[in-house]
Amino acid sequence: MRDQKRLLRQLIPLSMALFAVGTDGFIIAGLLPQIAADLDVSVAVAGQLVTAFALAFAVSAPILGALTSGMDRRAALLLALAIFVVGNAATAVGPNYEIVIIARVVTAMGAGLIGAAAFSAAAAIAPEQRRGRALAFVMGGLTLAIAFGLPAGTLIGGADWRLTLWAVAALGVVAAAGVTVALGPISLPAVTLRDRLVPLREIRVFGMLAVTVLTLAGTHVLYTYISPAVAGATGGSATSLTVVLLAWGVGNMVGNMAAGRLADRFPPRQVVSWGLAAAAVMLGISPQATGDFAMTIVWAVLWGVCVSLPVVPQQSRLVAHAPEAAAVLLGLNNSAIYVGVALGGALGGLLQAPAGLGLAGAAVSVAGLLANLATRRAVPRADATDRSPGSRGSHTLR
Repeated sequence: MRDQKRLLRQLIPLSMALFAVGTDGFIIAGLLPQIAADLDVSVAVAGQLVTAFALAFAVSAPILGALTSGMDRRAALLLALAIFVVGNAATAVGPNYEIVIIARVVTAMGAGLIGAAAFSAAAAIAPEQRRGRALAFVMGGLTLAIAFGLPAGTLIGGADWRLTLWAVAALGVVAAAGVTVALGPISLPAVTLRDRLVPLREIRVFGMLAVTVLTLAGTHVLYTYISPAVAGATGGSATSLTVVLLAWGVGNMVGNMAAGRLADRFPPRQVVSWGLAAAAVMLGISPQATGDFAMTIVWAVLWGVCVSLPVVPQQSRLVAHAPEAAAVLLGLNNSAIYVGVALGGALGGLLQAPAGLGLAGAAVSVAGLLANLATRRAVPRADATDRSPGSRGSHTLR
């Protein structure tokens, strides 16, 4: 019992760090109108702050993870949190769009390194029989950020969007203090960037990562511009938008829990297909479903459930495909998630018409569904071991 309490104390600041990263990574979407007005740019241009953050995260995470893999995990995490805090502070005081977008890139570099350091630290300090639950606890910070940190940040930003960035920077400072107090030195073997990218040479793995990219891109074509997309239902009210985001976050939590159970009972590839098909439907009907506030809330919950269904099964497939390379594959999948976020935000910015965002997202989701169906024969190892103990344990990693 004493060891369990000690482990929990060590994991709490790691989870808090992920909470800060999750809130920061998605909060800009809820603040686009305020940011655009303050920085004197269009909403579409402001939306590229999301794209820049996601792309910088996706590219820098494996590179910085490799460069710092030989560092003490506590030191690496404190370095990452320092970069993250400085980036958010620079965003909060940025006088113009150019400075703010550079600050978002810096923040993303810190955020990507936080993820790599936090998960490797959690895996190192937890005993083998509790490793899955330890990783799930840390990832829980990201889940809570989507459900609660994001709406809260949007509500704060209704008064001044810069206050939200200061609040996120404060979360990073608190997490750093917790890491300093709770974690001791943690040394792990160094892993080169070349070693981390080796799995990409395998067409099976590349195909699964492509499905992840398309899954997130379909979601973020609309999600990045959720504020103008539901303006007819919210009337431009920050409070109403907060309720919509909270509904979407709750749907995400329900979908994540359901995804793990469904992937235990059915082949994970099949669950991914169900999620993509359902997400395409919800995105396709978004213009009709977001005219009334009450209907928008129901739609947001259902959409949140649908778009979160593929994430856990995708991780299950990767881990089942090569359990010995699980950490590297999950890291690549995390980068693929942010590539999808970046592509979705960029496509949404090009479209600029709120009514067409849902239809475009639906089309991308259908492309993801077709890509997933194409992996049926291309990825026999993953489907053959979908219900193996390795895949079951990976449900703890979101």
